[in-house]
Amino acid sequence: MNLSSFNNSVEAGRKPEEELRAALLKNLIVSGLCISINYVNGVLVHTFRKHQIFYSNPRYILFIHLVMNDMIQLIQTSVLFILSYVLQTVSVSVCIVLLMVAILTTFNTPVNLAVMAVECYIAVCMPLRHAQICTVRKTYILIGLMWAASGLSVLLDLLLLLAAEPLQFFHSRVWCFRDNVFRNKRGLEKRTASNILCLVLVWFTLFFTYFRILFAAKGAAADSGKARNTILLHAFQLLLTMLNYVRPLVEQALLLLWPNDHVHIVFASFVMVQIVPRFVSPIIYGLRDPTFRKCVRGYLLCGRRTGDATSSSVRLTFFLQLLHRRRTSQNAPRKAA
Repeated sequence: MNLSSFNNSVEAGRKPEEELRAALLKNLIVSGLCISINYVNGVLVHTFRKHQIFYSNPRYILFIHLVMNDMIQLIQTSVLFILSYVLQTVSVSVCIVLLMVAILTTFNTPVNLAVMAVECYIAVCMPLRHAQICTVRKTYILIGLMWAASGLSVLLDLLLLLAAEPLQFFHSRVWCFRDNVFRNKRGLEKRTASNILCLVLVWFTLFFTYFRILFAAKGAAADSGKARNTILLHAFQLLLTMLNYVRPLVEQALLLLWPNDHVHIVFASFVMVQIVPRFVSPIIYGLRDPTFRKCVRGYLLCGRRTGDATSSSVRLTFFLQLLHRRRTSQNAPRKAA
């Protein structure tokens, strides 16, 4: 995560009253958004845990992994943001731990979206093989591979850092942002190469699945149309996530147009890149789903009792439908006779 612009704005030209007021307002906004979004995400996780229909379905498992990953990332980026104002400098060792968690979750988000797009493609284009290919066990293996790949990338950064920096550096205090800690040239080249490789693979996967679903949707099936819309939303969410990689260039372009609004531009870009995608995820992937929306509504509005009532109503509806089918099947032979 790159918070250098925030640190520079805090460090340069402080006006006591103005700076204190602005810093307090920004920290309140970031903290409030973090708590609100994580509350909604926490409700989604609780709903997932309470209903067996969700944790036996690979699609919902991938979704809830994305939600939990976003929760961790949002907490970490908010902590880094607040530390840049409150403590300003922190120990390098502590900063490395915070940055490693933030980098891990940042890497996982686009990969998770690509896997969700592939699952949607299999469900639409290969429905007869979906249950065989997309199993719960394989889903958890894929999630483990995501963390292994992101962990390997961060481990390489850490090894390059240990090889390039003296021991005294790890006992010093710095502004806690990635370019100020992982600053050696080889590490920057490795990061650029891994980012390009990740972006190419993820976007290729998304375009491939989208066009295949688009061709399959020509058969005018309702499920195909829904899946096509889901892929488009995947692309929108991925585009928001990818803004993190072009954020420095966008900030520089905006600063050329409004050079006197440096602090406001940097804060707005932080909110757009780090917070807005975490706000959009539960809406796109959770609340759009009819089953998930019906189960989560009670928890969001009235807490546990309403949630339990909603869960009971879902089970009662399913039971009544099953009973109706049995009666219909029993009456059918009599009518035939």
